[in-house]
Amino acid sequence: MTVPMKTLSLFLLILVATRPALLPAESRAGEWLQWRGPNRDGRVPSSASWPTRLDEAHLKLEWRQPLGPSYSGPLITTDRVITTETIGERSERVSVYDRSNGKLLWERSWPGAMKVPFFAAKNGSWIRSTPATDGELLFVMGIRDLLVALKLEDGSEVWRYDFSTELDAPLPAFGAACSPLLDGNHVYVQAGSGFCKLDKRSGALIWRTAQDQGGMFGSAFSSPVKARIHGADLFLVQAREALHGINPETGDVLFSHPIKAFRGMNIQTPVTLGDRIFTSSYGGRSQMFRAVTDASGLRLEEIWNVKHQGYMTSPVVIDDVIYNHLRNKRLIALNAKDGVDLWNVSNHFGEYMSLVANGRQILALDQQGELFLFNASPDGFRKVDSRKVGDNTWAHVAVAGETVAIRELDALTVYRWSAPKSASNAH
Repeated sequence: MTVPMKTLSLFLLILVATRPALLPAESRAGEWLQWRGPNRDGRVPSSASWPTRLDEAHLKLEWRQPLGPSYSGPLITTDRVITTETIGERSERVSVYDRSNGKLLWERSWPGAMKVPFFAAKNGSWIRSTPATDGELLFVMGIRDLLVALKLEDGSEVWRYDFSTELDAPLPAFGAACSPLLDGNHVYVQAGSGFCKLDKRSGALIWRTAQDQGGMFGSAFSSPVKARIHGADLFLVQAREALHGINPETGDVLFSHPIKAFRGMNIQTPVTLGDRIFTSSYGGRSQMFRAVTDASGLRLEEIWNVKHQGYMTSPVVIDDVIYNHLRNKRLIALNAKDGVDLWNVSNHFGEYMSLVANGRQILALDQQGELFLFNASPDGFRKVDSRKVGDNTWAHVAVAGETVAIRELDALTVYRWSAPKSASNAH
């Protein structure tokens, strides 16, 4: 699907002339406020190196809090750590702890539970979405397509929006998995059988776009990301069957490109490299596209594709090298220019791995609870150290300053780096 060139040109002109508001996380150093960190790309903006060891002397356990099950990644603010849980297969709860000592500051809960089908059921029917905060409001997406906005200070509820009820949309069969995206005065989420924009202070729906059939074959496994392509901002929204480019103001679908996947298992968050876009799917392939404009508007042109199948992991990109964890549990490095394997390694990794990059260092937490530290290199897997830190770690690791927060299925654990004082990120 495309939009006319005249409409696209006007869209580009408006967005270039008016600088958009930055994501809240971009101007808040030492915090992890949303899915995949400050810019939703798995990278931390730091000038200080992490330690080169993961033992207790370099990565010290600060506190641990037993909890109900959750797949949500934790958030880290200047003084707080936030997580979610499912309680007794009946309700959901968000809890906020003191970052320094793990003291519970407040918690809020609401009814929210469902049974997911097929192969997904073997891992449990727990809350999935990672919350987001701008430092004032906290946005939590429940498994039943319910978005709740709370005051971060004390947990008092500001509003809630039930997408299934309000939009007469079927519940997502596998549960709401999309993590909310905050931008300016709005919150965006793949819910209600589409991609929705809401006023973050009132909860009023602005628009719903890129609608699908919902239920078993619709809804979303992926989460959106904001990208700047050809000098203008747009949202990349990976649905079950296609990758969409969305106008942030109007919700117009600028392009829609099919993405093959087994039963629509497009789970990865797309990654941008300038005007290029990378994604990889379960039952599909790894693909690199270039966004191009022509007389018909904006469209995607495939640059290359290779056989590697992604799963739940979203990659990090360093110096035009894509580091990704695959369906076959291998860790791989691809040349972003042509898709050629630079290396791939099987180290008995788990089914999933969350990746965070700091300069040329990469911290990787696999689903089995093994934490790896390795150096980004096109020449081979340069493992520095590893350490067992838990079990069933499906949630994305959060890293902010000296804090590393790990959400096991049944606990939240917070560690503190003892970073070298005068090291650089060059290795």
